[in-house]
Amino acid sequence: MRFLRVCIFILLLLYAGTAACQYTRVQTGLSVPHWSKEAIWYQIFPERFRNGDLANDPSLNDISQTWPYLSSPGWRIHPWTSDWYKLQPWEQENGRGYYTNTGARRYGGDLQGVLDRLNYLEDLGINAIYFNPLFESPSHHKYDATMYRHIDNNFGPHPAEDSVLWALENPTESGTWSWSAADSLFLQLIQNCHTRGIRVIVDGVFNHVGYSFWAFQDVIKHQQNSPFKDWFIITRWDDPSTPANEFEYQGWNGVRELPEIRETEDGLVPGFQMHLHRIVERWMDPDGDGDPSDGIDGWRLDVAEKVNKNFWRTFRRWVKKINPEAYLVGEIWWQDWQQNKMFNAAPWLQGDIFDAVMNYRFTRAVKQFVIDDKYKINAVAFADSITRISTDYPQEAVYALQNLLGSHDVERIASQIVNPDRWMDHGGNPAQNPLFDVRKPNAGERLKQKVIIGLQMTLPGAPMIYYGDEAGMWGGDDPDCRKPMIWPELQYDPEKTHPFGLPRESDFVKFNPELFDWTSKLIHIRRENKVIITGTLSFFRTGLPDPGTLGFKRALENDALVVLANSKGTSKHVDMDGIFSHSQKITDLITGRIWKIRDLQKNFTLGPYQIVILKEL
Repeated sequence: MRFLRVCIFILLLLYAGTAACQYTRVQTGLSVPHWSKEAIWYQIFPERFRNGDLANDPSLNDISQTWPYLSSPGWRIHPWTSDWYKLQPWEQENGRGYYTNTGARRYGGDLQGVLDRLNYLEDLGINAIYFNPLFESPSHHKYDATMYRHIDNNFGPHPAEDSVLWALENPTESGTWSWSAADSLFLQLIQNCHTRGIRVIVDGVFNHVGYSFWAFQDVIKHQQNSPFKDWFIITRWDDPSTPANEFEYQGWNGVRELPEIRETEDGLVPGFQMHLHRIVERWMDPDGDGDPSDGIDGWRLDVAEKVNKNFWRTFRRWVKKINPEAYLVGEIWWQDWQQNKMFNAAPWLQGDIFDAVMNYRFTRAVKQFVIDDKYKINAVAFADSITRISTDYPQEAVYALQNLLGSHDVERIASQIVNPDRWMDHGGNPAQNPLFDVRKPNAGERLKQKVIIGLQMTLPGAPMIYYGDEAGMWGGDDPDCRKPMIWPELQYDPEKTHPFGLPRESDFVKFNPELFDWTSKLIHIRRENKVIITGTLSFFRTGLPDPGTLGFKRALENDALVVLANSKGTSKHVDMDGIFSHSQKITDLITGRIWKIRDLQKNFTLGPYQIVILKEL
């Protein structure tokens, strides 16, 4: 018996030691930066945000070596304010349709355009920017990098001079790398953002590169003799004794323009890893003085589930060594796209990989609750969906999740509203679904958008706005979600063209000041109330008789507020009895209206798609 007690005691000691080690790893491991919980993200697709410098616009030569490989003699920069689906004269000449020609369009967006509109972002309430890829690339989306060590020259002030500078460098020797004009402008943008209290992260696309990537071009040229041959998945070498080119390789997702990087059991191959380490150092501490304040504040990691977790653990150590307050967010999205099954990203959020993920599970839940008709979920099911996310992920990560409504990869939220009852990211444009409606939302549908924004700004997680959603932009899945930004001072042609020539009503295209003001108001309410940022969340399960009416409470220490939202197009009475008990007066933070508690309890009605944020006075 004594022996048994001794064994149990030893086991308890071992368990306690193991638990202590685990606790220490999580606590002293690499914690989620607090600022990321307070972030209001704004996603910028650089080529379509603002053309601030007409002198750096891409030329036909800049784009002719990437899909769709068009070289129409009359090609020029696309008119920023033109009808989106209308083919320009040089597009009509090649006999190809809209969905081919759009790949060759360039609108001239650049970094100067972002610099010029920082006041706009500040007025909106933004304090964090996520940039889609900025590194040199021939495409409009930049997910096919030519190199990581330089910002795309057409985003900077002197494209020709930058390309001359590249030729003087050795891509494998960071000591030979200079700072191009585009690089310097980006560093200036970072400085200006930091001065305004705006953080900056950039897209890291590391499991594949572009066909024009410097190391892959060396492999094409030197074949088996290239020192970079092991970086890629080569399935067949060219036989120089034959006139044919037998060279074959694996492209990401089968796309030949995107050569995939080879992996080992430790992640991406060592040579490529070493190169990426230098890239991380370059952009996170540009002057190498140990002070990261002049560099980016983190990374968004593209298709992160396609890369071995061991590499991301290494990547995290690189990043946090330079800047412990840097933010790492992974794109962990589809586990099985065909079956509409999203990842539970918990394995990536255990303290040693990412701080957060792009929260498409939130997007889907909101869509089902507010947008869908036939497949609409009720308030209880929505609450369960949000609660499930909160229980699946560590609490620290929950507050830092990027809660998005749309992105460069999916239909804009406005067009999701126009096209309900579909799986998100499935059949999201006319090319994928002939029944997809390309029109602008009507007034009733804008009410849905407003209540969705209200939920985004009051639930746990850091809200992320896709550029232009606050301005009223609409559009289907890629490429239609990548229209040029709508600015108040510009006059836009109406949208009256359908990509397949079908009849449609003309839609007036104009900046939507009411939606902007609504978004800005909700952002500022969130920023001014810490309880919304890191407070606990509890849903009301009783007292809300209609299944389309949602109620929840956010609480932090002695502070609390209540959010009520109507997901239906008819007014709904809400029984407020027992919800407030410590005050005689209640105010709605959105409208500023003040009620006496007894009046609120007797007669409170939510209008169609209305949301209120109630706080005791």
